[in-house]
Amino acid sequence: MRMLLVNAGEADAITWAGLVQPLRLAAAQLGREVLQLETMTPAQVVLAQPGWHLALLVADEQQTPLPPEQCRAVIERCRSAEYWGGVGAGVLWLARAGLMAGVRIALPWALYADTEDITERAILTPHLFELDGRHLSCCGGAASIDFALTLIGQLFGASIQATVKESLCVERVRGPEERQRVALQARFGALQPRLSEAVTLMETNIEEPLSTDDIANLVGLSRRQLERLFKQYLGSLPSRYYLELRLQRARQLLLDTNHSIVQVGLMCGFSSGSHFSTAFGALFGNTPREERQRKLQS
Repeated sequence: MRMLLVNAGEADAITWAGLVQPLRLAAAQLGREVLQLETMTPAQVVLAQPGWHLALLVADEQQTPLPPEQCRAVIERCRSAEYWGGVGAGVLWLARAGLMAGVRIALPWALYADTEDITERAILTPHLFELDGRHLSCCGGAASIDFALTLIGQLFGASIQATVKESLCVERVRGPEERQRVALQARFGALQPRLSEAVTLMETNIEEPLSTDDIANLVGLSRRQLERLFKQYLGSLPSRYYLELRLQRARQLLLDTNHSIVQVGLMCGFSSGSHFSTAFGALFGNTPREERQRKLQS
């Protein structure tokens, strides 16, 4: 496999280092016959021979955009790969080029103010990273490590991922469903303060969930108004969004603590073990017991 990483930022930026170091360790384990990792500057990539299986355009969130002509040339090279996308500011550049229409993208929250010209085309999510078909995106920063380790696990298996995790002293890999903590506030705080307040209420009432009517009353909206806000800005009903928050918290507890499965369910507002297991399986594709077992095997 040929993998291309284009560094359009600083070599010592955490967005770049967090991505490239795990992949270099994986490449050393696998050998060039399995993984040929190529790192290039924008100037180098336009002269390179295409044929990559995966290509990513990487830039720290503070990076000045590339000159338009060079940016177009770099993007065209990346798009020639079977799977392609961006990390950090690279995600924004791809979206601005009109290449993320209908695609879920994870963008650094600090760049949310620059998204007015892309929000109607790309689907901006508050997640750490997104794997949407051929399109890959990551918000960068420390999440680059989780993103790189997830790619390693999916492409080369759990054993190689575990070896790289051990080398980096990483205990847990955050998944694509986990959110940037300040992303919603950064995106909606000023524009939709009641939406931000409703999400905060959900996040702080996991063990004893509030009803949708309670949340609506507390933020000063009718139930229908609250549902409209969630549907418009988050693509989900409040009840569904709240359920997923609780299940994501449950998953973290299963992986990070030694609480029993029953205790985890109770801590996340599930009074019935069967309801907890069914809802968990519907979202993550495995049962809480299987999730705990995965932790024990890693």
